[in-house]
Amino acid sequence: MAARIFETGPGVRIRLGVCAAAAALAGCSVGPDYLRPSAPVPVAYKELKGWKAATPRDDALKGEWWRALGDPTLDRLASQVSVSNQTLKADAANYRQALALIAEARAALFPTVTGDASATRSEPGVNTTTAELNGSWTLDFFGKAARGLEQEGAAAEASQATLANATLAEQSALAIAYIQLREADSARDLYDDTVKQYQRALDITQNQYNQGTVAKSDVITAQASLLTAQALEVQTEVSRQQSEHAIAVLIGKPPAELNVGRGKLAETVPGVPMRLPSSLLERRPDIAAAERAMAEANAAIGVAIAGYYPDVTLSGLFGYSRESGFTFASASNPIWSFGASLAQPIFNGGLTGAQVEAARASYDASVATYRQTVLTAFQQVEDDLVAIRVYGDTIKIQAEAVKAAEQAVQISLNEYRAGTQNFTTVVTAEATALSDEQSLLSSRAQRLTATINLIVALGGGWSDAQLTKVDPLRVAVDPI
Repeated sequence: MAARIFETGPGVRIRLGVCAAAAALAGCSVGPDYLRPSAPVPVAYKELKGWKAATPRDDALKGEWWRALGDPTLDRLASQVSVSNQTLKADAANYRQALALIAEARAALFPTVTGDASATRSEPGVNTTTAELNGSWTLDFFGKAARGLEQEGAAAEASQATLANATLAEQSALAIAYIQLREADSARDLYDDTVKQYQRALDITQNQYNQGTVAKSDVITAQASLLTAQALEVQTEVSRQQSEHAIAVLIGKPPAELNVGRGKLAETVPGVPMRLPSSLLERRPDIAAAERAMAEANAAIGVAIAGYYPDVTLSGLFGYSRESGFTFASASNPIWSFGASLAQPIFNGGLTGAQVEAARASYDASVATYRQTVLTAFQQVEDDLVAIRVYGDTIKIQAEAVKAAEQAVQISLNEYRAGTQNFTTVVTAEATALSDEQSLLSSRAQRLTATINLIVALGGGWSDAQLTKVDPLRVAVDPI
């Protein structure tokens, strides 16, 4: 999938005159020249108030954006996505197909030459041998072929940007699945601690019951709480295993071939560098794909308009014909012809006009899609900014609630042991503490997820400078 110049042997480059002619004729191509339409871009992000920028302020994530989370296991897994993910292999094949379509469209700029040879024998013993070269060349006076090349070139660039966007989406999906896996690991640790705590409470009630100071119902209630915590601990395996299965598929492996060791959910989030909103147009591959789709649709208008103009075709033939018989006499005669033809559409029932209008409508649709893609991008950034801020504030409050709830559990348990409090108070305090800890863990996972989404919404370190500009007159597809 590499670009190269056509060659006819070691180091010999062919620069056909037709390529230069095509480039010159492109200036006479009918149809509108492409200018990028404007897009709705705000001066500043609404939700950026109070945002603490990463240091240094002019820094930007580049390349392997997930490394900002500082998790070696995630680094190892995410780096495999672009190599082994089957969805990305399909998108890469689509890009190679787009390059092949450029070569197909470029063929219209070159003459077509065919060779014919024949041999016949007739009575009385006469052999006739003929060898001919036939050539034809449709001149691109009005730029139909040039616009077609422009269209396919823009389509290839759009396909390349689509591949980059798909790569970013798959990497993001893996990072989020990894966060869910670590959330399940931390939840299991939480329930493991809860089981130990509930076991201590059960031991206390059992001792109290053995001493005849509490009813059997307290023991049964403590047993029920313990069994519930144990069930929650076991249940975390569903989320964990499903997340691990998702990670395996995202790196192109069957789930049976991947085992991720246990770990803890990160308690802090990385700082995300913020730039002016206008930079988002250069840093999102989906925006680049939509913009290139506009250029493709614009070139298609020129292709359709060229249908109003005539096709001028040059044709020629050159060859030899030879006859021989029993007399051993022979004659070899040159054969040649040269001509030109002009085909001008006169009446086609409004077909060309309909094709032009359809191409213009397709372009208008691509402009609307581009602008909607830009608006959606800004919405995603704003959504993730507010999510990170609100979850950050929520986590602070929930952490204080967890501390208070843990104190309440300890106090109620001490009072129950002293006989000044009933066991219902202990159970209520334990349930409140567990609920607060679950909420805190969930908020931490959601803040991490929002951070990943923000990094992706800002382009994930991608830049349109990475988009290879396609020169349709030079790019070819290497054979596979």
